[in-house]
Amino acid sequence: MTTTDDGPAAATMRRGVHAPGGTKQPASRTASGSAQRPAGRTVTSRVLSVLSAFSGECPRLSLSDISRRASMPLTTAHRLVSELMSWGALERDRDGRYQIGLHLWEVGALAPRGLGLREAAMPFLEDLYEVTHQHAQLAVLDGPDVLYLERISGRDAVGVRSRVGGRFPAHATGVGLALLAHTPPAAQEAYLAGPLAAFTDRTIADPGRLRGVLAEVRRHGYVISDRQVTLDAVSVAAPVRDAADEVIAALSVVVRVGEPQAGALVPAVVSAARGLSRWLRSHPERP
Repeated sequence: MTTTDDGPAAATMRRGVHAPGGTKQPASRTASGSAQRPAGRTVTSRVLSVLSAFSGECPRLSLSDISRRASMPLTTAHRLVSELMSWGALERDRDGRYQIGLHLWEVGALAPRGLGLREAAMPFLEDLYEVTHQHAQLAVLDGPDVLYLERISGRDAVGVRSRVGGRFPAHATGVGLALLAHTPPAAQEAYLAGPLAAFTDRTIADPGRLRGVLAEVRRHGYVISDRQVTLDAVSVAAPVRDAADEVIAALSVVVRVGEPQAGALVPAVVSAARGLSRWLRSHPERP
């Protein structure tokens, strides 16, 4: 089973795929990253456009950046940004650029889909971290991307492009393959029909090959994702099931190629994913 490293958001990659829970497709974006919105927007839509202008690649923006990326006049952007700052949704850094504020972060941290899973997964992530002292990660599928809910990393761990709260196209990550493999057939085919970005020469970007890999993941219950995003990292991932036996998340470890051999990590990753699944089955009221 091949293909690697779990990474952050490629915000420009958007396809019409839904997660098992019926996750809606995120808004499409232009090549510059600005959200494409219909004319005649409501105030709420404009506020959300301002917040959506920020991303993992662009966490700090000037007012003109926000105006451009949110597709609105500078005066409108200034008014909305001022209101968002007064509430605590935005802050200014030392250079005068805007960034997401702590109040918005506090509210976002209450999202039950992430909060409950993170709390339940932490003991299992800690166990995986002790096995490798590199990266142990928890992610869910959100539209065509994986969204990283938690990560524990060692000081000398291999460099990765993932971050908590970050996204990356699902086909290029271990956790993404583990999750895509258990989506409904129609959702899989919709994903396969879209553009499959290649990040290295080992990225699985061929629909036929990807379809075969997903079938292998379903059969074996895990995936080894080999150097798909960077050429020095490999991940091992396995799906996590809830009380209804639905795959709702995936756990992974990301290590430097050859340290240790990825195959040796499969039992630990599968055991952790099954352990978290058992915990979720015994606590159906959570997450």
